[in-house]
Amino acid sequence: MSPDHPLPEAMMPEAMLPEAMTPEMGDFERGLRIAEALIFASDRPVPALRVQMALPSGVEAIPVLTALAAQTAGRAVELVEVGGGWAFRTALDLAPAITRVVEVPRRLPRAAMEALSIIAYHQPVTRAEIEEIRGAALAQTSLDLLLDGGLVTPRGRKETPGRPTLWGTTPRFLDQFGLKALSELPRKEELVSSDLSTIELGARDGAPPLIEDHAA
Repeated sequence: MSPDHPLPEAMMPEAMLPEAMTPEMGDFERGLRIAEALIFASDRPVPALRVQMALPSGVEAIPVLTALAAQTAGRAVELVEVGGGWAFRTALDLAPAITRVVEVPRRLPRAAMEALSIIAYHQPVTRAEIEEIRGAALAQTSLDLLLDGGLVTPRGRKETPGRPTLWGTTPRFLDQFGLKALSELPRKEELVSSDLSTIELGARDGAPPLIEDHAA
């Protein structure tokens, strides 16, 4: 065809295509959509390795996730790295407006939060050690609440008489508190501070549990 009649785009050699239309760019854009759909459909943070398994050949998960996080930054729902993976979370500045109308789930008593704090900072730790550090007995109901919430899990047994169970936190714990790793833990007193009393247990915005100010 003459210069006055250029080739249709479908017939153009790859080298002649505009940059935004190259197959590589198309694969990356498709990767963004795949990652967004996968993370949206998951009920827990999605590790980058799992995202990688779903992406087109030649597209790397980390650049895709970084780009998606940049795209959602400042929106009502943002992509964040938390709990060993990636998840969508409600923007923190919107939390006060949302908590006024969202159904309030069950709360963790302060005793359970104190136990959770001790486990987080001293893990793996036995129940007797939790009670010694806390200076009070730990009711089974408090431990059951942490187990039922998926916040703690057995980490084997201590090689001492009786071989007591060792307890540690879970990826769900990191997810609930919006942490990438245990190295990001706040000060112990902040973890059980009454300032957290407006945060809901089980909320999908990655927030810490509510605290009831009574012993267990």
